[in-house]
Amino acid sequence: MEAVIAVFALLFVLLVALGAYATVKAVGAAKRGVDRGITQARRTVEDHTLRAKSFAQPGAAGELAQLRLKLRTSMRATQDALNAAVVEDESVKESIGLFERLSVHGHELDGELKRLESEPDRTALRERLPQLRERTERITQSADALRWAVRDRARRFAGDDLDTLSAQIDVEAGALRHWTTTDSPSASASASPSASEPWPEAPAADAPAAGQTWPETSQPDPEREPDRPAISPAAPRPAYPWQKKPRPESTT
Repeated sequence: MEAVIAVFALLFVLLVALGAYATVKAVGAAKRGVDRGITQARRTVEDHTLRAKSFAQPGAAGELAQLRLKLRTSMRATQDALNAAVVEDESVKESIGLFERLSVHGHELDGELKRLESEPDRTALRERLPQLRERTERITQSADALRWAVRDRARRFAGDDLDTLSAQIDVEAGALRHWTTTDSPSASASASPSASEPWPEAPAADAPAAGQTWPETSQPDPEREPDRPAISPAAPRPAYPWQKKPRPESTT
């Protein structure tokens, strides 16, 4: 009895632990989803703010906003392209490693540009703009090169697959048209079933209502047969002695 109680207690503890673990995992997944949503919303707001600053603020402040927007757009597009390509092509993992190293420089530059937006010394800011512009150009060019290389690789694979598929379809189409060289009248005649008795022709629409006309068959020719009366004449009745003789009919 004590063993049964111990077994039930152990099962209860296992069920409670399993429920607690599932609850923690569900809460963690929900928290990660919320965090991703908040991060995406924050990025969207920052992008719209930078776009507005690049048009509204003149001078160095507007150019800083343009550089940040260009850098963020290029890096995000390259990251999305690499993540989508690695699912189908394992060789893209090396490119992802290079992009992660490039992202370190990109985040460093983005943080520096963000700090310089609140720089009060506009003269010193204008002096540093050429260097910042050059660094932004180098990073975005490297990111664009990775992104377009991955896209060209995917397009090349798609083109090769399409060429192979087209060649297979051409071969199959030729096989389907093979009847033009193999079929012949003799083969068709030998393959056709034996002729059977034809069906009667349907009467014309203006013909009198009659049955269908069957084709001529081997029947006796009526011209060769002797004419037979439709009704055979009655045989003479026998005469008996007790019958009276018929009286002749009167001519009066």
